[in-house]
Amino acid sequence: MANYSVSADQLTEGEVVLIRGKLGFARLTRLIDGAELQASDVRRAQNGMNPVGKPHTTATITQAEVVPKDPASPTIEEQFVAERRYSSKKHPETGLNYSIDSKGQTLPVIAIPTDTAGQVMQDDSGHELASGLDVTLVMRVYKPKGYSNRGLSLDQVIVNEPVRYYTSNANTEELAARGIVFAVPPQPIPARQGAVNDQSSQPAAAPEGTVIDENGFALPAPAGVPVPQPQEAQPAQAPTAQPAPVAQPRAPQVQAAPIQQGAVPPPTAAPAVPQEESMEDKLARLMAENESLRNAGSAVGAPPAPAGPDNPWEDSPAAQQAGITPGR
Repeated sequence: MANYSVSADQLTEGEVVLIRGKLGFARLTRLIDGAELQASDVRRAQNGMNPVGKPHTTATITQAEVVPKDPASPTIEEQFVAERRYSSKKHPETGLNYSIDSKGQTLPVIAIPTDTAGQVMQDDSGHELASGLDVTLVMRVYKPKGYSNRGLSLDQVIVNEPVRYYTSNANTEELAARGIVFAVPPQPIPARQGAVNDQSSQPAAAPEGTVIDENGFALPAPAGVPVPQPQEAQPAQAPTAQPAPVAQPRAPQVQAAPIQQGAVPPPTAAPAVPQEESMEDKLARLMAENESLRNAGSAVGAPPAPAGPDNPWEDSPAAQQAGITPGR
């Protein structure tokens, strides 16, 4: 573990430190978050580094040198940054490197040079910067909530040369090696259909019967031959509006009455079995019915009418009693 002469609790909040170098790897235009953050923390742990654990931006520069306010008397903050430069074991030719992981939801401002010497402007292209650019990192000291130590946040990245952007196209790298650099990463352009299929570019057809010479001009028709006139285009008829379909009324749905559980219909009385009537009972019933009919004025049981030529009872014996005579 390296021995540092300046610790984080000695830093002063709000102090600014500048460090300049060649841009190695950077993520400046969007946060490292979500699944990408998890994968990054796994790689850091495998390399013996502490995981970041929060959304952040990152930048690494090679050949890093602190830009002090007063070279004769560097500040505590400038000494703190200078002591935390390191050498790469895989690429020792890159000299001293410096890396920063800036936590938070704010992206750093990227400033690019203008045509006026000494002036810069904010780059709002949204493209990541190309590796190898000469840049200066502008960092600020802050105190995280709940911590006694201080930290550094990356506020700005100043580009010290004409800007170049990161691209995965190998052709641009080959062109850059020969001094040809795109100011903005090139984008593929889809091919458009040629003018051969464009009907508007085709010459108008001559009227039927017109004679065309070898130069493409129409010759006048012979005398007495009518010249066909072009027909006027007929205006297109507006489509006939179809009547909107009329919604048919829906038949009301009859809801069946719910069947009560356990309801038992009343038992139906069994029809009475008729009993056979005896001879004495039958005779008594007939005599009673005869008596009731007689009392009601029925002809049955009435006294015989007076004798006469039209009297059907004329030859009947008068002594016979009216009514039903029981059989012997």
